[in-house]
Amino acid sequence: MQNIKGTYDYFGREQAVRQKVQAVLRGLFESYDFESMDTTLLNELELLTSKYAGGDEILREMYQLTDQGGRRLGLRYDLTIPFAKVIALNPGMEFPFKRYEIGKVFRDGPVKKGRLREFLQCDADVVGIAGPQAEAELLQLAAEVFRRLDIAVVVKWNNRRFLGEILESAGVPAQEYLSVMLTLDKLAKIGIGGVLAELSDKGLAPEALLAITDLLESGNPGFEELTRKYGLAGCPGALEVLALKQLIEEIGLDGFCVFDPFLSRGLSFYTGTVYEIFDASGVYTSSLGGGGRYDSIIGKMVGREDIQYPTVGISFGMESIMALLGERPVQQEPTGVWIVPIGGNMPQVLLAAVRLRAAGIRVTVDSGTRKLKKTMAAASAKGIRYCLLLGESEAALGKLRLKDMSAHKEELLTVEEAISLISS
Repeated sequence: MQNIKGTYDYFGREQAVRQKVQAVLRGLFESYDFESMDTTLLNELELLTSKYAGGDEILREMYQLTDQGGRRLGLRYDLTIPFAKVIALNPGMEFPFKRYEIGKVFRDGPVKKGRLREFLQCDADVVGIAGPQAEAELLQLAAEVFRRLDIAVVVKWNNRRFLGEILESAGVPAQEYLSVMLTLDKLAKIGIGGVLAELSDKGLAPEALLAITDLLESGNPGFEELTRKYGLAGCPGALEVLALKQLIEEIGLDGFCVFDPFLSRGLSFYTGTVYEIFDASGVYTSSLGGGGRYDSIIGKMVGREDIQYPTVGISFGMESIMALLGERPVQQEPTGVWIVPIGGNMPQVLLAAVRLRAAGIRVTVDSGTRKLKKTMAAASAKGIRYCLLLGESEAALGKLRLKDMSAHKEELLTVEEAISLISS
């Protein structure tokens, strides 16, 4: 008996760390006024394979199945398409609308450190804000998430519309933009030679290939340099980059965000700004999260390709974050109190535990089968401050014996007195 490759069970220390990371994310999502959402794991295959979905690579990795009615279904491979579906199905929704979701997704792809087949994504998206404000706020959110997790990161960002304008100037046909962008996005992985070889295999015209070679060999050109070189001042994509760039600088995120003209991300539905989060040290090379603007998906879903629903989102990769955190120590929250039956008295112990829990105190009921000395040692090792003992003499008095493990003292108290002391 074994787990399916790329799937894991989580418990103990690892689950404690995962819960802490999720708590940081959830708390920040809500402080930014994102509303919780829970979308369906199962979706119609037609939705997941549609032209506005994730692209050929994602579709190859999708888990497909058929139900007893013969309907073709798929497990969600991200949280974006199911979210867009919710917006499309609820036309009366008031915008702007901000949601977050923490949930499992499934991809039948290669398994490596930080990349699994069943994994948790943590997404935040906003519909109804067209300008750079939404992107800037999501970048602020990302900065705060990793600050609280004590992980130094860098966010690389770009704009697909701007990259398309560069490709147009380089002589790339419009129908080839997406294919070329997805190859350029692999630059860090396969190098200039690999990118040019792949573009050549795709049948790109020699003139366009030469222009892209010149672009790649120029190193890491900045926005201003590219705008001048290709005469793009005033073009829509260039104006979008400029607006976000200025906002990033004005809110002090320019040391956190780095413009990367070759970034486009692997999903086909992005229409404007895209960004990806990386470990600043470079030790861990996989992405820790990313996202971007996808204004066209919802309109296509409702059959109105002429209507734009301005939408932008960000996704944090739990498995990548966990892989980076590695063996970092984590302080687990100690159980509030232990209550220990001595020589029986389990009914009274359970009744006392109910009253303690009703007061908001976390309680562990000990089995009472170990020697008291070992029980106290185990409680102390777990960082428990208070142990409550209930034996025959305590039961006769209607009280509990409270042992303060930090102050090394004990006293007889009623349940109400114990609640007051523990809660103070």
